[in-house]
Amino acid sequence: MPDHWHGLVELHEGDLSRTIARFKAMVSSNIKRKTGRTSPIWQRTFHDAALRSDDDVKAAARYLVANPLRAGLVQSIGDYPYWNATWL
Repeated sequence: MPDHWHGLVELHEGDLSRTIARFKAMVSSNIKRKTGRTSPIWQRTFHDAALRSDDDVKAAARYLVANPLRAGLVQSIGDYPYWNATWL
């Protein structure tokens, strides 16, 4: 997506806030280094939802993979390079 990121994160230990903070820091650093951008990349907060069952994970993965299609970025799901996610 051009203006936000969706992802499935499986935590084995640690906490989600620290994991997301590290992810945002790494991505921001790379973007700023490559583009020279100085303004913030991310909003301060994020939205999360806990998935309790395998069915929930599959439904979330299908939703995420279909996002580029719904946004008109690809003509078919198969055109999206990450369409074949592990959870599907």
